Amino acid sequence: MKELQLLCLLFFGGQGSFACPHPCACHGSQVNCSGRSLTSSWLPSSFPVGTTELHLHGNLLTTLPNGLLDKLTSLRHVSLHGNPWTCDCGVLYLRGWLRGQSSGLLSHLGVNCSSPPGLRGRLVVYLTEEEVLDSCHYWYCDLALASQACLFVFVLVQAALLAAVIVFLRRFERLSKEARRTMEDSLIAGEAIREN
Repeated sequence: MKELQLLCLLFFGGQGSFACPHPCACHGSQVNCSGRSLTSSWLPSSFPVGTTELHLHGNLLTTLPNGLLDKLTSLRHVSLHGNPWTCDCGVLYLRGWLRGQSSGLLSHLGVNCSSPPGLRGRLVVYLTEEEVLDSCHYWYCDLALASQACLFVFVLVQAALLAAVIVFLRRFERLSKEARRTMEDSLIAGEAIREN
């Protein structure tokens, strides 16, 4: 019975865990995805759990998705060189993963920044967090600045409208007082004429 359960688990429950990802080639526990012009968006979303060697070199990878390599606890060799790594906030996962590996794995060799220009050629594993964060440029920061500028303009327009309303109300009050005074003067003049 246990053998049947194990067979069902391997065949049905774990297909995604043990299947060779497209477009890679697998030989035993070795997964070779090198030289296939893979970009970060076309990279397989997972690799077989028992992978001991993973070749991702010679592609067009700029970042690795967060958590991609975390489940591969049997890895003994990873090749990531020959990719145009972008050393902005997107490289933080790769940097952290490389730093967490044993020095014997040598995964960091050849994993150099291609951009931004200030970090070009630097090994990803040796970047400081400050260097990486300085190169981060979030679109929502620009959006926040634009929103603040729009809010400032809106407040200025509201202040101008409020000032205009106050000026109008004071003028209206002055005109009302003059109209009342004129009306009172007219009534007094009219009574004076009637009395005469």
